[in-house]
Amino acid sequence: MKICKLIICGLLLTFTCFSQEKKETFKGGEWLRYKMSYSGFFRAGTAVLELKETNLNGEKVFYSKGTGWTSGLLKWFFKVDDVYESYFDKTPVKPILFKRKINEGGYKKHRITKFDYASNTAYVQDFKNQKDTSIVFSKVQDMLSSFYYLRKQDAKTLKKGDELAIDMFMDSQVYPFKLRFLRKEVIKTKFGKVKCLVFRPLVQSGRIFKAEESVTLWITDDANKVPIKMKADLAVGSLRAELEAYKGLANNFKRAD
Repeated sequence: MKICKLIICGLLLTFTCFSQEKKETFKGGEWLRYKMSYSGFFRAGTAVLELKETNLNGEKVFYSKGTGWTSGLLKWFFKVDDVYESYFDKTPVKPILFKRKINEGGYKKHRITKFDYASNTAYVQDFKNQKDTSIVFSKVQDMLSSFYYLRKQDAKTLKKGDELAIDMFMDSQVYPFKLRFLRKEVIKTKFGKVKCLVFRPLVQSGRIFKAEESVTLWITDDANKVPIKMKADLAVGSLRAELEAYKGLANNFKRAD
């Protein structure tokens, strides 16, 4: 069963946004919690993203941690317990160290990836399979740093159909990833009415997502550009992830008039 993985990885991989003017989009101390539900009827799980400033090898960097787990009835049928960690340079955003430890219904992975920019080589330690791999890369982001990298991109000139592309490093491979801008929209949330930018992530089908255009994202149209909602259309029903709590934003949360 890959439904929960789609939502959790979708949050960690594809909830992304764009910055405006010269305001900082995010800062250390940012914390976001999302609830996941099936067709809006029952809670399926929770995902949390947090960001801190720390030191790594004597350098000041950002440290991001993403966790996801199933809850309620779904937990009894398909237990998910995922942890993702990323250390990345603050300016420009680029990954230094990435950790992934997941357990999805008994399917487990435990890998650590180190990015060496002197040789443009990523060194992957696979603890489950007791295997080390090295992969040459050009410009890549890991599953978490991509979230923050894309938030820093300029959105002022976006037009319907515009796309932003990056290469994402995951599971010892580089995957192409695109975001297509669809429209602006005001939606109702637990925080009131919020102006949003609506995007559609385009990924290779058959990998994380079964369909290339199965997911839609709503991003707050303010200086924070916080992912506030995601919907994944399925063969039967749909899965949603919605922001239910936040703290430590770099800018005031802006609601529609």
